Amino acid sequence: MDALFEKINRLYVAGVGKENLWVVDMFVVVLVTLLVAAILGRFLQKLEAKSLQTKTVWDDALIRSLQRPAKWLVWGVGITTAADMASTASSSLILDSVDNVRHIGIVFIVAWFLTGFIKQAESNLMDPDYSHKPMDRTTAMALGKLLRVSVIITSLLVALQGLGYSVSGVLAFGGIGGIAVGFAAKDLLANFFGGLMIYLDRPFAVGDWVRSPDKDIEGTVEDIGWRLTRIRTFEKRPLYVPNATFTQISVENPSRMSNRRIYETVGIRYSDVSKMGDIVSEVKSMLLAHEAVATDSTIIVNFNSFASSSLNFFVYCYTHTTDWVKFHQIKQDVLLKVVGIVESHGAECAFPTTTLHIPEPVNVQALGPETGGMVAD
Repeated sequence: MDALFEKINRLYVAGVGKENLWVVDMFVVVLVTLLVAAILGRFLQKLEAKSLQTKTVWDDALIRSLQRPAKWLVWGVGITTAADMASTASSSLILDSVDNVRHIGIVFIVAWFLTGFIKQAESNLMDPDYSHKPMDRTTAMALGKLLRVSVIITSLLVALQGLGYSVSGVLAFGGIGGIAVGFAAKDLLANFFGGLMIYLDRPFAVGDWVRSPDKDIEGTVEDIGWRLTRIRTFEKRPLYVPNATFTQISVENPSRMSNRRIYETVGIRYSDVSKMGDIVSEVKSMLLAHEAVATDSTIIVNFNSFASSSLNFFVYCYTHTTDWVKFHQIKQDVLLKVVGIVESHGAECAFPTTTLHIPEPVNVQALGPETGGMVAD
């Protein structure tokens, strides 16, 4: 058997030529790379189909993020191995840097896989299909961004170390240069730390309705970045607010209110003063019996002022819902019932009127046709 293999090898070398043997080796490496990439692709497709049958956060994220980087890794190793063979057979200076290219390529592919895995896991953690209690979107985005930045910085340092640069020297330069950059980019750093405070203190989250009494800021939060927060105003315009702004202003978050308040003043005529007590009492009973009014919160209905054209009582209560549209439907229903109660007692809602008092009667006398008019005494 050994004699047979030796004979085949001699025939092989004689047919191709010893000086061209590396070409055949390269062809074999490329062929093997092609086969391994095809087999790996089929294997990963089957794994993905299997993972789709379950709703697990991590395996879905792992398989989806591994698809393209794994294929690129196989092709990268195969091509650089073939290039290594070519560099051994030739004296090309370009091919002498294959090791560096392979090192950087592997670091890039691993970083690509890790950032993709973090991004996919972040999306799955916020998806209610994968969890009965999804992670808060703001927290998931903050953790995802922090981990991706860490992976990118670590990959750059590893790549520099592989190219022969001293990482300690780079870090020392970064420490010295960081002072200069800090003075030059203080606004950028202020926005960065402002974004960090938003992630830590969580005064609002993505999807919340926010407004500020100090600035003309009101709308729905769409994205919280490291430098800017994007808010969609109620005119559907995007508003980009630097994060440092939120460290200097008060922010109100109506999305986190527990109830919405109804506070309205109703006026009746002065001539209906005798009916005020019954009206106030019945309105309060109506609120206590209303299913949409929060009876465990403050409910006040009282006569409270003598206005210029009306006797005023106010209605003060809270609704269970915080939804803006439902709240106005409930408020409309309450106010219509208040008007119905007022009218049921024979009273009327007042409106601005003016009464003219004349101390003595005025007599109007008709004049003759020659005067063409009338005269008052």
